[in-house]
Amino acid sequence: MKERLSWEEIVKAYPDKWVGLSDVKWNGAAPDVESAVVIYSGESGGEALKRQLAGEDVYTFYTGKDNLDVCPLGFLSTVIS
Repeated sequence: MKERLSWEEIVKAYPDKWVGLSDVKWNGAAPDVESAVVIYSGESGGEALKRQLAGEDVYTFYTGKDNLDVCPLGFLSTVIS
């Protein structure tokens, strides 16, 4: 079983990466992640987005600071559900 990490630990462990998160605990409401389990990390969010579209319960986030214009599909699914 993979380890649950706080958002701060995720950012430190996966700097400037796309991450696919499962078992997310929200800090209030989405998209403010309190902690989660990282199931994917990489240079692009494509793999995690494919998993979401295939029905997996995964949320996609970018850990870098240059993400102001990014709206992860995982966030959208929490808003419309």
